[in-house]
Amino acid sequence: MTNKDEFLYTYRPYHGEVKPENLAFNANLQEFAQRISYICSLETNGKIDSDQAYQQIKDIWKGLKRSKEQLGISKDQERPPEE
Repeated sequence: MTNKDEFLYTYRPYHGEVKPENLAFNANLQEFAQRISYICSLETNGKIDSDQAYQQIKDIWKGLKRSKEQLGISKDQERPPEE
């Protein structure tokens, strides 16, 4: 990796149905995962307390749910379970 941003903010390609709302949600989901990782690391290393970490994760989760609703992604669009 030639750039620290590429190292810190890795991106994985999308493998689902290619639609703008799915791509946008995938980007939001990857950002969510990255932020959760940072919060967990800060809490583990004693930089923030457990209550702060919990509240931050809760807020980020609400934002992810809100983005899913705004993008119009519903459970009906999800893949059926494989047998």
